[in-house]
Amino acid sequence: MSVKFNKNSIFALTRRASLALVSGSVLLVFSCATAESKDAVPAPNSAASNSAAEKPAAPRGATIEIEAGGPADTVRTFYKLLREKKFRDALFLTNLRPAIESLNETELKDFSLDFEAIAGSIPTEIEINGEIVSGDNATVTANLPDPDDDSKFKLQKIELKKIEGVWIIQTADPVAEERIRKEGKNYFYNLRIETHEEEAKIMLERIAKAQVAYSIQHDNTVTDLNGLITAGLLPPDVTSSASTGYNYALSISENKRRYTATATPAEYGRSGKQSFILEIDKGGLPHVRGRDNNGKPLEPEPAKP
Repeated sequence: MSVKFNKNSIFALTRRASLALVSGSVLLVFSCATAESKDAVPAPNSAASNSAAEKPAAPRGATIEIEAGGPADTVRTFYKLLREKKFRDALFLTNLRPAIESLNETELKDFSLDFEAIAGSIPTEIEINGEIVSGDNATVTANLPDPDDDSKFKLQKIELKKIEGVWIIQTADPVAEERIRKEGKNYFYNLRIETHEEEAKIMLERIAKAQVAYSIQHDNTVTDLNGLITAGLLPPDVTSSASTGYNYALSISENKRRYTATATPAEYGRSGKQSFILEIDKGGLPHVRGRDNNGKPLEPEPAKP
């Protein structure tokens, strides 16, 4: 859950943190020489210290002196605002500001499910244990929830830049930042669609793998979505579009030996644009294809003579 932007996990649209707007690069070992540095933890230089870095303890609050208005203070304030669900104020401290400042309150509520998923995983105390400043650039290190498992913590880095005398967290890389400036508030909407679409393809591929695992244990037969969920092979949210943005359907042949699965936008143009279908070829291999079908499910391709 570090603050390095990743378009594929910006939303609780990612099952990894349910829409982790602030997921990104993780540093298990952090060491750097710059003009000015505060660091309460020396760079690890032994097997024992490496092991400790991989499994840091739960956050215990700042372990360095934090200067008001400095980079570490900005990071601490950012997470505090997120935890308090003051999302607009939090994102004003990042280079996502052009995408958030033009959203009105009603539009901001469209993303409440996504943002609140982030807020719920932020601990009361953020352990900030390093600050390195070089001119108008800074790096802050902190012990934060793991993007892959928010019940665990990892040492992560957060990059900042000083702009007009204010430290700004760099959640987006230069390419994404330029896109944010061009798209403004539409950035979040477009990103949500892209994320949902990518995850829809991934879910269909996961269904294919689940059916293989199920058929091995059930005389080469397949089952419906509820059967795969009951068997522990799929997550329950595959039956709801609330977090996925897509409606999934599975059609099974009479002999329960073959199937097709579809993923269709729950709200065409808002939660997704492309429709997807998973088909099994004659060799038994799964294939996912998709296209904009105006919000309608894709149909299986006719059998070739």
